[in-house]
Amino acid sequence: MHNIVLFGPPGAGKGTQSQKLIAKYHLVHLSTGDLLRAQIAEGTELGLRAKKLMDEGLLVPDEVVIGMIGHALEKNKAAAGFIFDGFPRTVAQAESLDKLLAGHSTGVASMVALEVGEEELVKRLLERGKTSGRTDDQDESRIRRRVQVYNTETAQVAGHYASQGKFHSLNGIGEIEDIFGQISAIIDRHKPSTDQDVPAAATKEVKA
Repeated sequence: MHNIVLFGPPGAGKGTQSQKLIAKYHLVHLSTGDLLRAQIAEGTELGLRAKKLMDEGLLVPDEVVIGMIGHALEKNKAAAGFIFDGFPRTVAQAESLDKLLAGHSTGVASMVALEVGEEELVKRLLERGKTSGRTDDQDESRIRRRVQVYNTETAQVAGHYASQGKFHSLNGIGEIEDIFGQISAIIDRHKPSTDQDVPAAATKEVKA
């Protein structure tokens, strides 16, 4: 099983690259936000617990998020691997994810971070805000806060994976295909030797 953590600040092109990686390597895309919404919609025990906390204005604890990821792993046992989108965000989450994956006889193969300067990110997001309809893409001060939070979180998690020889940083400015090629090269270098090519029909989208 081949598992990848893909990081990038808002506007770095992470979403575009995620979809290309999913198509090429037939990975299951795991976004904690999507998992959370799906669990709440299904009315699962974890979803109800998360909703109660959110309704009270509280953060969903790591143990609940990890539980949702564990549920997704169980439902996709035949997957070629997973791409973790924007998770883990703290060292504690990274350690919990490592433990969870180890329980499934697998682990994170590589963490790839797309690096883009703050001014370029602000420019991209303000442009995106003209069509995305997202209010957080239309307020420069909010955009800068999001970038700062990302930089703080990533610095911590990067150190965790760097200590394992799994952290890789790439320039996120350039042609989409060029960046994709660089990410693919990193993934191929760290791809478990037991991985086999999977037919395109095995490609999966987000499941909770």
